[in-house]
Amino acid sequence: MVKFIGEYASKLDEKGRAVVPAPFKAIVAKEFAKQELKDISFVIKKSLFSNCLEMYTYEQWELESEQIRARLNFFNPEHDRFWREYSRERALVSLDQKVGRIIIPKELLKKIGVKREIVFAGNDFKIEIWAKANYAKGKMDENEFVKLATKILG
Repeated sequence: MVKFIGEYASKLDEKGRAVVPAPFKAIVAKEFAKQELKDISFVIKKSLFSNCLEMYTYEQWELESEQIRARLNFFNPEHDRFWREYSRERALVSLDQKVGRIIIPKELLKKIGVKREIVFAGNDFKIEIWAKANYAKGKMDENEFVKLATKILG
């Protein structure tokens, strides 16, 4: 499983293209080479809980989706509605391996308030994409983090 670590600032060009940070590209390329895959694809979606986008390798996206799908009963109308909404506003993007860019759909960038500058933030099995201004605002105060860690981890 691919694990992403680190924070990297980037700028979008006028077409919504962004260069994926070299450490992230290297991790993905190494994993895909092991599996003898040629096309490096990602799924990008709006985060459910934060004002950012989440970017998963296609393999990780399949795993995450299967875990959610396994918990649903599609004969239950609420489950069906949930799955439909869960599946909306997703984008499948491919890494341009020569330049190392991806094209992020403008509708998704608009949802998180991106003008031109973004931050790619490694979050273990996924990459979060933030509007640079919002990323700094979302940082948790150290005392608040300690309290939350104590509450969750005991």
